[in-house]
Amino acid sequence: MIMKSRFILSALLSVLLLSACSASPEAANRYEKEIPLIAEVNIPETLSVHQPETIEIILTQDGQRVPGADFVHYELWSHDGSLRDPMTDAVEVGDGVYTVTKTFDKEGLYFIKLHSGNNGSIIIPQKPFAVGKLSEAELAYLQAGTPTFQEGTADHHH
Repeated sequence: MIMKSRFILSALLSVLLLSACSASPEAANRYEKEIPLIAEVNIPETLSVHQPETIEIILTQDGQRVPGADFVHYELWSHDGSLRDPMTDAVEVGDGVYTVTKTFDKEGLYFIKLHSGNNGSIIIPQKPFAVGKLSEAELAYLQAGTPTFQEGTADHHH
């Protein structure tokens, strides 16, 4: 009988302890919520070789432009591997607008990848673009279903 009473008492104590550890319905509201950062990447319809070309990036967060973002870096590379620029800071021109200016040495398929962050939100969108005319192989690569714009969040070591 004493053994049965101890077992019941132990079971009741366990239930009481476990019920005290349950999360309250408001627990999620106590944590800071990430407000997504959005990058609009504007690439001119036609880009030419041997002249400076400018790509514009407009950052917004919570419906507002983001001047003075924590960081806005970019990488540029060519499909054929002839260009691979290291990560570089974009130039802030004001009111949440950032620019990348580059002179391309040859026609072809290129990619830009942004690494942008503000107030804990980090995005790394990637977008292809053409300088001059694309070769048949480059057109086939794009038509094979290559994503034209990838956006996501990731850890960033800054």
